[in-house]
Amino acid sequence: MIARPTKEAEMHLKVLIGSLTITLGGTLSMTVAATETADLLGRVSAGTIAAISDGDFVGQTYATGQLAPPEANHRDLLTVLSIADGVVATGTLPVSNSVTSAPEILTLTRDGRTAFITERLGERREGGLTVGDLPAGNRLFAVDLADKANPRLAATTEVATFPEALAVSPNGDRVAIVSNTPEASFVQIVRYADGGFGGVAHFDLAELGVAGNAAAPRGGVTATNVQWHPSGRFIAVNINTQNHVAFFEVMDTDEKLALRPWGQSVEVGADPFVGRFTPDGSFYITSDWGRNFAATDLTGRVPDAPSAVSVIRVADPSGPVTTARHERVSGAATDVAAEGLAVSPDGTLIATVNMRSTAFPPESPRYQRDASVTLLTFDPASGAIAKVADYAFEGVLPEGGTFDLTGDHFLATVFQGHDGAQQEAAAGLEVFRVVKGERPALERLGRIPLPHGVHHVDLAP
Repeated sequence: MIARPTKEAEMHLKVLIGSLTITLGGTLSMTVAATETADLLGRVSAGTIAAISDGDFVGQTYATGQLAPPEANHRDLLTVLSIADGVVATGTLPVSNSVTSAPEILTLTRDGRTAFITERLGERREGGLTVGDLPAGNRLFAVDLADKANPRLAATTEVATFPEALAVSPNGDRVAIVSNTPEASFVQIVRYADGGFGGVAHFDLAELGVAGNAAAPRGGVTATNVQWHPSGRFIAVNINTQNHVAFFEVMDTDEKLALRPWGQSVEVGADPFVGRFTPDGSFYITSDWGRNFAATDLTGRVPDAPSAVSVIRVADPSGPVTTARHERVSGAATDVAAEGLAVSPDGTLIATVNMRSTAFPPESPRYQRDASVTLLTFDPASGAIAKVADYAFEGVLPEGGTFDLTGDHFLATVFQGHDGAQQEAAAGLEVFRVVKGERPALERLGRIPLPHGVHHVDLAP
């Protein structure tokens, strides 16, 4: 049964499933669109699905610099979905966030009771019309999801400005964040317990051996992703401007956190924007976008050649830390402008979410209506990886994605629809069935409508 929504929640429920009718008695009458949404959600193996939306940007903001028109009334919003006995429960909570970072600015604890979110850029101030009007972000949020229909802001703390990505430790008691201030790139570790944050431990990457000498901010070093090893003892940090991944041991002695390098960093492909450990921690996989950072416009920066993935064999965690040896062992091409990356629960399939040229203005020769998901097979023993195929779908600026808990479905975010697109091609979660076996494939099932600007999704039991 769905808890009676507030007026604000009613509005977002209508946006979400497109035509829920709310009667004076507070009951919900499901239309065909709502029935289709319930059917899609019912297929996905998850008790909680959380998606984050950026209300300040539109798909073409990267090309024009112009924010969404104020009269559109878009909002930075967390949406939480669940379904029981065919009934969709939906909760929403305004939470500042930004699509300008990697998709990894939202994550759930393994039990699905807490969501962590960070903001690379803050929400627009009154009168703000351009990207330059957005303030620097510096907050980390914890959202209590004990009542999924009524998510509650549990805690907020400040981190270094321009936080790019976050990850929660396997047991849920620490959050790692990477930030890129004008002066330095930082890894930060924040404790979380009993609904509140502890102190923030800051670690300058230059002091940990990750430094640059380029004539650019931070010497050219930019950290775009952080991930916890399944053991909870180590983290990986993507340095996309140097085409490297650095690994660190997280040490906790006398209540004081410290980091030390876990072996040497590893060179991968160009612009490893995001990454993931495999379920057993034996490998770390990166999505190498391949952007040209010297370019001054969107056409020059976003390549029209396929992106790639790199596979790093990770050193034995039980071995010596300082002399550990990680090694890139394989790679494969994906599709143009791959950003999001996901690994199936059994570690045998990899997927990337590819924007292609969907964010270009319609008058641009680079403009495309279709984005794609690339499916790849992975051998958890050898690290061999091979591309299966690209699966196209209509929509602007898809970024994040995830397999469900059984690996039977894949969800990709769609930031917005193209002008004139039908409801089934508007913002939301594109849902695919994963065909398993000797010839794995993806089969498109449909789209779960969501508020404008959705750019990452995570799920839990």
